[in-house]
Amino acid sequence: MSRWLFAVGVGLLCGAAHAASIDTPALKTGDTWAYTQTIETGTQGWVRKDEQISVERVTSDSVMIALKLSGSDQPPVEELRGLDWSRSTDINGKQQVVSQPMAFPLSEGKKWDMSYTQEHPDALHTSQTVHCKYVATGWEDIQVPAGKYKALKIEGDGEWSAVLAPHAGVSAQGLAVPGGTATFTQSQRVAPRTISGRFYWAYWYVPALKRYVKSVEETYSTTGVRSKRITEELTSSQISG
Repeated sequence: MSRWLFAVGVGLLCGAAHAASIDTPALKTGDTWAYTQTIETGTQGWVRKDEQISVERVTSDSVMIALKLSGSDQPPVEELRGLDWSRSTDINGKQQVVSQPMAFPLSEGKKWDMSYTQEHPDALHTSQTVHCKYVATGWEDIQVPAGKYKALKIEGDGEWSAVLAPHAGVSAQGLAVPGGTATFTQSQRVAPRTISGRFYWAYWYVPALKRYVKSVEETYSTTGVRSKRITEELTSSQISG
């Protein structure tokens, strides 16, 4: 009977720990994570590379990280992120969050949204809109090269849309003629139109490691076909207390 009571007590403590909210990680200079990244692009195959992420500086509202590809002789790329690992960029002259995989304090069942509209993101589009709904779905046991962990899984389900900029379309047709081949070209004005697609993101966050141990980011075309998948798995880490 006493053993049964002890097991129940441990189970309750574990359940309470998982039910409690998770605060913003206390990032420190020197914290380092190494990942294996696999990029799958449509039916064109895949590319795998190893990347190391290190904390270089922490301020009251941001963290500077250095990203270094394994085997590269190039210097690390330095980027600013939010303390919640969010990423921001210039949107119409103002810094705006474009990725927010974590929203602290985190807890099982928590939901949050992220959306933005960018005017003229590139030469092909007049505007682009992204909307994502995040939810912390629950705790899972997950195995990655660095080991086995109990992680809080976070899923992001979203939709993107873009307005194609008007442009001139050109078509060419070859025609056999006496003495050779003649080519006829025809151009026409293509009117602006809106296209849309979906994406799916998933992250497995481990509080003790201050970061996720695995992530999956998938993008789907206008016809619902997966056009790209990026998977990251933790291979090692060096975390200060």
